Amino acid sequence: IEAIAAPGYTDAALAILTAKKNLRLLVATAASDELVLKSISGGILAQTADRTPIDKMSARVVTQRAPTEEEWDALGFGWKVCKHVKSNAIVYARRGQSVSAGAGQMSRVDSVKVGAMKAVLPLKGTVLASDAFFPFPDGLEEAAKHGITAAIQPGGSMRDDDVIAAANRLGLAMVFTGVRHFRH
Repeated sequence: IEAIAAPGYTDAALAILTAKKNLRLLVATAASDELVLKSISGGILAQTADRTPIDKMSARVVTQRAPTEEEWDALGFGWKVCKHVKSNAIVYARRGQSVSAGAGQMSRVDSVKVGAMKAVLPLKGTVLASDAFFPFPDGLEEAAKHGITAAIQPGGSMRDDDVIAAANRLGLAMVFTGVRHFRH
């Protein structure tokens, strides 16, 4: 053994390990603002790791109808899955189940359409998670055609009021997280 990395060492462990010749002891600490690095042409893209938890207390219901308990569970699950999908990420989910996802499109509405097209199971009764805000109501309207009942998204669009009005008109519950999952 040439090296050991651990979060720390007891005095007893240090007494044993330091007696070994040429053994390197490393202390591995977790950085709170861990960076995720991606190689790009001519450089590196550095992003902080997406570690912000979302729950009912931190999310904000913005529609006339609040999510049911079952919808809250599905929204939370979809939100967790969404952060691992390439942007523009859309996840259709049920409680504990990803039903479909759309990603990597130039527009959010196209990701909604791709997710609907790729669904093997029916989308009626699912919820929708979006990694970034809906810039227009069209994405939410398209998802509603496929039977979603609720949506979770960061909010923050200049047209949030239009998107909220569309959700209310469609009878959807919608939650804003205030946090983007957008990945590059």
